[in-house]
Amino acid sequence: MPIKSMAGMTPEGSQFDARQYDSKMNDLLTQDGEEFFTSYDEVYDSFDAMGLQENLLRGIYAYGFEKPSAIQQRGIVPFCKGLDVIQQAQSGTGKTATFCSGILQQLEYGLVECQALVLAPTRELAQQIEKVMRALGDYLGVKVHACVGGTSVREDQRILSSGVHVVVGTPGRVFDMLRRQSLRPDYIKMFVLDEADEMLSRGFKDQIYDIFQLLPSKIQVGVFSATMPPEALEITRKFMNKPVRILVKRDELTLEGIKQFYVNVEKEDWKLETLCDLYETLAITQSVIFVNTRRKVDWLTDSMRSRDHTVSATHGDMDQNTRDIIMREFRSGSSRVLITTDLLARGIDVQQVSLVINYDLPTQPENYLHRIGRGGRFGRKGVAINFITRDDERMMFDIQRFYNVVIEELPSNVADLL
Repeated sequence: MPIKSMAGMTPEGSQFDARQYDSKMNDLLTQDGEEFFTSYDEVYDSFDAMGLQENLLRGIYAYGFEKPSAIQQRGIVPFCKGLDVIQQAQSGTGKTATFCSGILQQLEYGLVECQALVLAPTRELAQQIEKVMRALGDYLGVKVHACVGGTSVREDQRILSSGVHVVVGTPGRVFDMLRRQSLRPDYIKMFVLDEADEMLSRGFKDQIYDIFQLLPSKIQVGVFSATMPPEALEITRKFMNKPVRILVKRDELTLEGIKQFYVNVEKEDWKLETLCDLYETLAITQSVIFVNTRRKVDWLTDSMRSRDHTVSATHGDMDQNTRDIIMREFRSGSSRVLITTDLLARGIDVQQVSLVINYDLPTQPENYLHRIGRGGRFGRKGVAINFITRDDERMMFDIQRFYNVVIEELPSNVADLL
């Protein structure tokens, strides 16, 4: 299942022209020749350095974050300072935890009134944000409620009247609750639009405007988006006051558009059989197979070749010259299947790779992104297949939590997905 839709990507078949896009953006970003945004470039290498309250830090670490991602290093502090922010980064880079931390840092916990409103384009995303907000705010005693369509209006009203600190929701239901005065805006001081590009492409523009009209005039606004189409900028210009813009470059890694699956192989000894069964599928496209040790690269390469499967292999013990030759063959497509270790994960950005197999799961969750993530290029899709033994279940769970993804069992028609 794709993590998020590919909204904001260019329509099928159209060519994305970066220069034209950048010049159009430039016109929008300046008002009467003046920069509309200031950029914010301070970087904090650790959560500890951000001046967050102790119980928020406890929640962040308990959730499994160790080191802030690029957007978190730049984005949490300005939000905590109460600045209006426009944060642009691909999905899968940690935007949710960025604004959740910024909101949790600023809430007044003794006042059980809605102080922050977060809008998301889909029910699933709203519920996901609610989960992250709860988890990060676990030691703060935060009360969060997701207001989304398809659930009982009466139940929403009951929960809201009993008092919450944060409401996360989809525009339709949130507007409905504001209109019925079940959600009272008087104490709302933070307003976040998540996936703003996706919201606009789903036609929520008018509803966002309507909601905004009902909120207090002095309010902090955060806009988070993978892309910044002109209509997203128009919203920011209407609602925001001297916003700072935090941009995490287009080429940072993302899990967007990558379908992720697992195969339950139960025992280590059964992985090889499973891989050979998949070999025909592998050879249709270009595939990379990751294992955790150099010795295993050699062992697996020999095992595959002894069964007449053509594979190439590369790892850190080979001299640079040999590695270069192997990578050149792989890039040119003359070899289709490459077996390698984490060491080389970041160096393999081959346009055609559309299948990654984690023969071994990585030992650290963050390496998962480097193995299967892509440079955030427009519209590239891929498939990742994880081989899971009984001993891997814990790591699999950690990876799903770390990236907020659901990894499903591999369907039988895997070739159709490529």
